[in-house]
Amino acid sequence: MSLASKKPKRMGRPPKPGGRDVLVAGRVPPPVVVVLDAFAEKTGVSRSEAVRQLIELGLKAKGKAR
Repeated sequence: MSLASKKPKRMGRPPKPGGRDVLVAGRVPPPVVVVLDAFAEKTGVSRSEAVRQLIELGLKAKGKAR
């Protein structure tokens, strides 16, 4: 096989099987970040995973939406 016909190896992390997740960014006040970090540490997850868990919990909560 010649060098010209060989595909170069791609740099970086391989793609996820389900495709890319959507990035959602937002600003959070410092007092909320303190509570969020405490929750993440208590549950042993990263800040990003804590945000995902809390969003899912909020979406599953029953009751009147504000």
